Amino acid sequence: MGKKTKVAIAIAAASAAAWAGSKAIIKPQKREDKEVLQYGRPIVLAHRGGSRLAPEHTMIAFEKAHSLGVDGFEIDIRLTKDEEIVVFHDETVDRTSDGTGSVKDYTLQELKQLNFGYHFEDLDGEFPYKEEMVEIVSLRELFEAFPNMYINIDIKDHPDTYEGSLMPSKLWRLIEEFDAQNRIVITSFYSEQVDRFNLYAQNQVALGAGENDVRKAFTAFTSQFGHLYHPKVDVFQIPVKHGMVSLDSPRFIAFLAKLNIPVHYWTIDDEDTMVSLVKNGAKGIITDRPDIAVSVLQSMAEESNEAE
Repeated sequence: MGKKTKVAIAIAAASAAAWAGSKAIIKPQKREDKEVLQYGRPIVLAHRGGSRLAPEHTMIAFEKAHSLGVDGFEIDIRLTKDEEIVVFHDETVDRTSDGTGSVKDYTLQELKQLNFGYHFEDLDGEFPYKEEMVEIVSLRELFEAFPNMYINIDIKDHPDTYEGSLMPSKLWRLIEEFDAQNRIVITSFYSEQVDRFNLYAQNQVALGAGENDVRKAFTAFTSQFGHLYHPKVDVFQIPVKHGMVSLDSPRFIAFLAKLNIPVHYWTIDDEDTMVSLVKNGAKGIITDRPDIAVSVLQSMAEESNEAE
């Protein structure tokens, strides 16, 4: 046996011993239960209020989705010039009737003068809100209008900006004011924003995974050291695929479920994919077509009850 072969065998043996030792000593740490995530069936979250049925992030969209029977909303937030939190995805307001520039350059009242339904195209290819003023919605207004709805809030302002630096504290104070801790999930593409928010919330609010959290979890899942993964978040809201990596396997979903972490998938608008994801173990569907999703999940629940 050559020297290189002996070295390789020794390294392999050491790695196996390390794996076995860590497996025996370290146990996976489940996340504690969060009230907002205690549902007994897969749920439907209307993405931006259901943006294929009504102008996204507007009261028209939220009211329509609510009437369809969704379990909650998936929304984005940004901070205005006068430090009000508005429900909006884009950095700029170019998709309004006559707005230009960034959200941060406008006060809330200035944004209220723009038509946020101007470019909305409905399922028939029509533009029904070109002549009707559709106002932006503040997070305060959304809390007031829907006091019992599950709301997933995605912080969009970059943590290195002035607006991003203020957002976690202002968001926490608003949640406290409305006593909404048990019906909210806070997430962000920037994991740092979730960490900053939790400095104020102190685990009183459910946290969603940022990009770094997803990367760490999937790396742990595909390695032999998944038992070393200790999550910092309570729910994963992810696409079916990221680049070349598929994130919808039943094994990955089960890996997270053992840690008490449900998985929601976005943005899912076709029936076949919804059915497949739920059968794989998904606990939530985030969709622009809440009309389809509510119907599909209700049908699946009825079939399951009949089978029992």
